[in-house]
Amino acid sequence: MTFFLEANLDGLVYFLAAIMLGPAIILAIIGFTVLKKNKKAAKVLFILATVYLIVSLGICGALMTGF
Repeated sequence: MTFFLEANLDGLVYFLAAIMLGPAIILAIIGFTVLKKNKKAAKVLFILATVYLIVSLGICGALMTGF
């Protein structure tokens, strides 16, 4: 007799959320720390954080909704 156990996938949702938001938040924090010293580098970091957030929400968001 075979018993099928259901897996607990709660950690997978947190993992995908960390992949979606983590690097963008880190880039924004680094941008705020660099802002006083070098405004051009901070602007580049903010743009990178924004682009990463848009792309990751599009790709990972589609994966999470099951599209």
